[in-house]
Amino acid sequence: MFTDSHCHLTFPELASDFDAVRAAMAAAQVTRALCISTTMEEFPDVQALAARHDGLWASAGVHPDSEDVHEPTEDQLVAASQLPKVVAIGETGLDYYQMEERKGGRSVADLAWQRDRFRTHIRAARRAGLPLVIHTRASSDDTLTILKEEGEQGGAGSAGGVFHCFTETREVARAALDLGFYVSLSGIVTFKSARELQEVAAMVPEDRLLIETDSPYLAPVPYRGKTNSPAYVPYVAAKVAELRGVDVARIAQVTSDNFTRLFPKVSV
Repeated sequence: MFTDSHCHLTFPELASDFDAVRAAMAAAQVTRALCISTTMEEFPDVQALAARHDGLWASAGVHPDSEDVHEPTEDQLVAASQLPKVVAIGETGLDYYQMEERKGGRSVADLAWQRDRFRTHIRAARRAGLPLVIHTRASSDDTLTILKEEGEQGGAGSAGGVFHCFTETREVARAALDLGFYVSLSGIVTFKSARELQEVAAMVPEDRLLIETDSPYLAPVPYRGKTNSPAYVPYVAAKVAELRGVDVARIAQVTSDNFTRLFPKVSV
């Protein structure tokens, strides 16, 4: 019934009790999930996990905030994309959040390696014929600019993809939609303080909407502050349904249909 379009089941918080996580997913009617790669070192475990289990799929890529890790070439990403159950490239994108505190006082100019990595992933996705999983934090202008410069404007030959765990403004959401991307909402949409994000949840066209947990992080209310799990994605669906004035079953259906449309390899 429900699909979690973005989670990290190989992270220790969930991998250490994987059988219980799967049981909880089944009890919550969460039948499918996309397991996300954040480094190429992690990717073999992500792909192997998806390959072993029905209802799980994998992405191949390096998170923009991952440093001192293997830097993949286009060829390496394309090769990874050809493995069983790999349906997306990413997560990739840009993250300029708290540069002074978290990145040693570096400037945007000092993060050119992030932009180079992002371009590599975009080009690999186009070659592989797979969609991108986009992470953007405090960097939406550059994220959108690079996508446009690399030809990602929704036309023929574009990789397309999803802006995951969306936390930006209505204007950024509209710009992403105009480029042909989907928008995925996480447990943040259930937070009382997330009023602008709740407006985004109400305005995204039904056929471009996804839901996710980004677990083990960002658990929705009523589990905020606890370890998140794909079993909690129905709480995201329920809040989105409330904001859009529809039944939660409708959100479950359309987001699952959108997942299949965006990631067509899941039905192969």
